[in-house]
Amino acid sequence: MAENPAYPVGLRLTGRRVVVLGGGQVAQRRLPALIKAGADITLVSPSATASVEAMADAGELTWTRRRYEAGDLQDAWYALIATSDAEANTRASAEAEAHRVWCVRSDDAEEATAWTPATGRSEGVTVAVLSSDINDRDPRRTAAIRDAVVEGLRDGSLVAPHLRTRTPGVALVGG
Repeated sequence: MAENPAYPVGLRLTGRRVVVLGGGQVAQRRLPALIKAGADITLVSPSATASVEAMADAGELTWTRRRYEAGDLQDAWYALIATSDAEANTRASAEAEAHRVWCVRSDDAEEATAWTPATGRSEGVTVAVLSSDINDRDPRRTAAIRDAVVEGLRDGSLVAPHLRTRTPGVALVGG
């Protein structure tokens, strides 16, 4: 197990600035969840896949058609760095650290301050699986665990009943 394992957390990104650097396959996979979360997304990339371009055309994100420049992460809450330029990724990661922006680096997990888990949803539950050790990451294993839990919830082989029997609230008592 890692000396300092990741602390799992869910982020409320609705209306918050998220910067995605790079418009390739990684962005294509990650953007739909960020859009669904309601993030205010700025994509910085000179080019993008057809799917990413369609998201921009649909108004789901703002696309700045150029390479990363210092200052791009200003006022961001979260950044996804996924360019093919290792030097730009390093500079962007340093900017994220300086501005205290949580940063996922697709090219170097050790230099990241955040990691994207394998996620799935079923029965009102979001399942997120991360490797415990960034030096021993196995995306296929985390995806297989996610899939097993989600399938177990769906088919009933993993029983997770709702334990809350009443709606939380305030009871007013008086006369």
